Amino acid sequence: MNNLNSYEARKLIREGKWQGPTCGMALGFVQANLVILPKKYAYDFLLFSFRNPKPCPLLDVLDAGNPVPNIAKDADIRTDIPKYRIYKEGNLIDEVTDIKDIWRNDFVSFLIGCSFTFEKALLENGIPVRHIEENKNVPMYITNIDTVPAGVFSGKMVVSMRPIPEKLVIRAVQVTSRFPSVHGAPVHIGDPKKIGIKDIEKPDFGDPVEIKENEVPVFWACGVTPQAVALNSKPEIMITHSPGHMFITDLKNEELAVL
Repeated sequence: MNNLNSYEARKLIREGKWQGPTCGMALGFVQANLVILPKKYAYDFLLFSFRNPKPCPLLDVLDAGNPVPNIAKDADIRTDIPKYRIYKEGNLIDEVTDIKDIWRNDFVSFLIGCSFTFEKALLENGIPVRHIEENKNVPMYITNIDTVPAGVFSGKMVVSMRPIPEKLVIRAVQVTSRFPSVHGAPVHIGDPKKIGIKDIEKPDFGDPVEIKENEVPVFWACGVTPQAVALNSKPEIMITHSPGHMFITDLKNEELAVL
């Protein structure tokens, strides 16, 4: 899957031939989180993203009713993600592979940077990515770190975790710092309890991965944060990607890298 280009990956997903997590898929192409909201909530969420650039770095915002992203040619936001989650009044009511039947003309779509994007750079620098090695979804956790509220939106930050060998932690920080548009540098290194994670073996989203001897858990802000916010803020309806099941854009990773 890692040798596919972005169009081929989206076509596979649209045709229902791939419904799993997209980590390691179409390596080299930027992946994105998705949030879809009715237009009446759009300004509040735009402001929330502006105030919380670590978990919600915006890559694209679509006009109301438009399902075609600016950053992916021949794409359809309603079909080109392996799994979607539908929240109503803060409750998860369904998980589906297509949202055409519930699409509305007042829906505004937001595409948010995803840390899967910088994983190719980690690998190229000799830094292991455990969930790719184990063919799992990345582990994600709801923390005690508050986001900055905006309008109806508020809640705790979600983080993704990758175990990094102690001797490579500084290099991992350097590598990911080059990608601020996809969460950038870690928000926490080390003891998970300091950010409210009681049991690292039990992620809130994704799968647990092995943490080997002489490895340190490193945590990055995560674009699943809006899903935690949805549970807290209870908008009338909110559609997101299922954690780890991302939208693959036509942007190349290096287009987002900062020298």
